[in-house]
Amino acid sequence: MREINIGSKRFSKAVAMDDPEFNANHAYVVIPSEVTPSGPEIPPNFAVVNFQKGPIKENGVNGCHNEDLIAIVIDRITSLNQGDFRCRENALAITKLEEALLWLNKRTQDRQNRGVEGTSNK
Repeated sequence: MREINIGSKRFSKAVAMDDPEFNANHAYVVIPSEVTPSGPEIPPNFAVVNFQKGPIKENGVNGCHNEDLIAIVIDRITSLNQGDFRCRENALAITKLEEALLWLNKRTQDRQNRGVEGTSNK
């Protein structure tokens, strides 16, 4: 387990629950900030995220992708920014998240064009 050092941690924190495989962690939980995970059991959580583990053509579809979570956050902030508390900071965050999604999609398209998408090949 490894706590992710991002965010204010005032109310919640993210924890990587597995050992890295394929150069990354694949299981995360978001838990109340006052909870300290102590073993392989998942503590009371706000969210559980299981990412794709390994290339799809080699391992099948077994989890979500970075793009899925970015799209969810874009949708949420866009909705929030249509209400009474809309602000420039939300609009800028949406723009940056959309840019991140653009670059990840470009990477996928490049891999598709090279015929290596979904494999361990570079």
